[in-house]
Amino acid sequence: ADSHGGLGYLLKDRVADIDDFLDAVERVGAGGTVLDPEVVRQLLGRNRRADRLAALTERERGVLAGMAEGRSNESIAAALHLSESSVEKYVASIFTKLNLVTDRDTNRRVLAVVTYLRS
Repeated sequence: ADSHGGLGYLLKDRVADIDDFLDAVERVGAGGTVLDPEVVRQLLGRNRRADRLAALTERERGVLAGMAEGRSNESIAAALHLSESSVEKYVASIFTKLNLVTDRDTNRRVLAVVTYLRS
């Protein structure tokens, strides 16, 4: 940032074209803003994941945290003083709220944990 309020953030491994880089420097120098598209994509993705996790209840977040620790449903049930069938219901609800569909090529439990860890 400079005294004119310019702001720039470019990823060094994505700055390959000198003309594009110089154009970005000039825009920031003139008080403009330049953000690498990959940075924007990551920020928007993080916000969507956070929004999905915000839809989870406190109990669902606790169950998801147990999943992230690699615990079985039985272990999560014992730790949270729940029945195993209750944990199974919470897990199903987590899958629904995170929009994780049944697919023979993916493991929804792993995808739920990855979403949790990335938030």
